[in-house]
Amino acid sequence: MLLVTTRILWKPNMGHDRNSFRMNTTVIYNGATSIMDNIIGFEFERYSKAMNINMNSDNDLDVSPVTLSSAWSRVARLLLLASLAVGGSVGNVFMISAVVVEDQLNKRGNAFLVNVALADLLVTGLVIPVSVIVILAGYAESLGACRFEWTLEALCFLVTVLTLATIAAENYARLCLPAERYASLTAGRVTTIIIVVWLIAVTVVALQSSLDIGPDFCRRRLSGIAMEQAVGASILVGLPALTTIFLYVKLVIRVRRVTRGSYKPPAVFSWDYELTKTNMCSCVMFVVFWLPFGLAVCVNSFVPVSTRVLYNLAWFALSKSCFNNLLYCVADRHFRSAYVKLFHYCCCKTTVSFSRRPRGGEGRNSSDVRLRVHIIHSYASPSSCRPAVARPNGRDVYEL
Repeated sequence: MLLVTTRILWKPNMGHDRNSFRMNTTVIYNGATSIMDNIIGFEFERYSKAMNINMNSDNDLDVSPVTLSSAWSRVARLLLLASLAVGGSVGNVFMISAVVVEDQLNKRGNAFLVNVALADLLVTGLVIPVSVIVILAGYAESLGACRFEWTLEALCFLVTVLTLATIAAENYARLCLPAERYASLTAGRVTTIIIVVWLIAVTVVALQSSLDIGPDFCRRRLSGIAMEQAVGASILVGLPALTTIFLYVKLVIRVRRVTRGSYKPPAVFSWDYELTKTNMCSCVMFVVFWLPFGLAVCVNSFVPVSTRVLYNLAWFALSKSCFNNLLYCVADRHFRSAYVKLFHYCCCKTTVSFSRRPRGGEGRNSSDVRLRVHIIHSYASPSSCRPAVARPNGRDVYEL
């Protein structure tokens, strides 16, 4: 009787355990199934995104970092790049020559402007002509030509960024510091600073090329920015940019404070301040051309950006080197005057000369009224506003 009772009491317990076991097994199975479904769905989503990215990349294969988009005709690409190369190179040569021949611009601090023009000349005289040669030869995209162009572009970009910060510091020292302190910036120190800037840029670009990290635009490996690149960009691009902004803001505040009221600064100070404002405009132009490409590269590290967009923005940034010299011609009177004189000297006459009407019935040969090839400064004194100065020997000297 006791045994029967025990069996009767034991059977419900066994059934309850079996039901619990079945329920637990069902729950575990359902959980595992849902986890596997989530994993499979996630992998399928990643695969779909990868396929979409590859399809987009395939659709963007007609865009080249060397020869622009193949959707354009060959003649159109050739004319565009050749015009940029010729016009930009001539303008940069004029900008360098203007600093040399114009007295008001022939100052040791303006050697930094020559350095920026030299970096732009490398782009317009080497980078763009390589693309022109590739198009003329009818070759497809060349990896060697692409590596050469992008390496030189990166070098000139870093040189320009560092030099713009140096120009801001030089302008602040020229306008806001005492003459004794500015005199410490000798020609030797200016040369040393320029050499150091080029050495830093060459070292960074060489490390970038040897380590092969980050995105590779020539091989179309548009991966995210590496940590080393982010740190280097913060130091070599972000820090000089912040320094440039700080110095120019401080310079403008101090100059406006000094020139407030009835005080009239000397003419030389006004000319230097006019050139400083032109340098500010040059910095703004640099940001306008290069910032879209930089933002696109940063966004591409998180969200894929079309290859077409990246390459078009890169070419837009590259074209800055063709227009910077025009900005100085428009915004600064001394550069504009020097450009006009250089144009007349190079394109019109080998010797700059003028003729005038005869006075008092006396004829005068135009060859008697000549100027030296050297450009004479036109803003040295008020007497230069007069058209001619009489000389004892009967010759008239005209100042440009």
